Amino acid sequence: MELTDQQIQELYKFTRKHYVYYYDVQSELVDHLANDIEEIWEEYPKISFEDARDKSFKKFGIFGFMDVVEAKEKQMHKRYWKIIWRFAKEWFTIPKVLLTVIIFISVFLLLNIPFADYIILSLLSIAMIFELIAIYKIGKKQKHKEVKKEKIFLLEAMIGTSRNGYSGFVFINLFNFVNLTKVDLYQINIYWQISIALLCTLLIILFQVSHFVLPQKTEELLQETYPEYKMTKSL
Repeated sequence: MELTDQQIQELYKFTRKHYVYYYDVQSELVDHLANDIEEIWEEYPKISFEDARDKSFKKFGIFGFMDVVEAKEKQMHKRYWKIIWRFAKEWFTIPKVLLTVIIFISVFLLLNIPFADYIILSLLSIAMIFELIAIYKIGKKQKHKEVKKEKIFLLEAMIGTSRNGYSGFVFINLFNFVNLTKVDLYQINIYWQISIALLCTLLIILFQVSHFVLPQKTEELLQETYPEYKMTKSL
């Protein structure tokens, strides 16, 4: 016996009820549950859909779908960072390499200005304010999608929410490092200045890619990652 379309939709609601928010993860679980329910019906033809569903769900253990979701998030995390590096590498090709050099020289010169640490603290404070505003806007947009019951993909959420989590984490830690260590950046030797300038240049590039490049490429990346994405958008 095969599941009806209505029963398939019930499985989607069931996964959502058990804290699976992303459509691609839901689809994978629904496919697994559907196949398992059909196998259960072959063995127990008289069992109801709900009982067969619950019997299948118990096989996931006491944590339910949590292990599957966690594994999927780890897998998508790796893909997300591969995408980040893919676009970041473009900054080391002509003509963007020139801009990269300009960023490096600018940071290096900044480190040679008296009271450079105070300037950097001010810049980090401004960046964190923009981060908080961006996080608020993305959270609001996410809630709006949930209210409208729009399909949200895991990679889509990472491009939106995770990018602010990473950069916010970096900003706060850099702020704490500069503020708490009381290091006079103007006085450190040139090798440390070059190292710090290189690190800052890399972080600026990653920030640019995650905050501006990826959001513009979201549709393209989702179509590239999920074959079913086009179909869900047309529904």
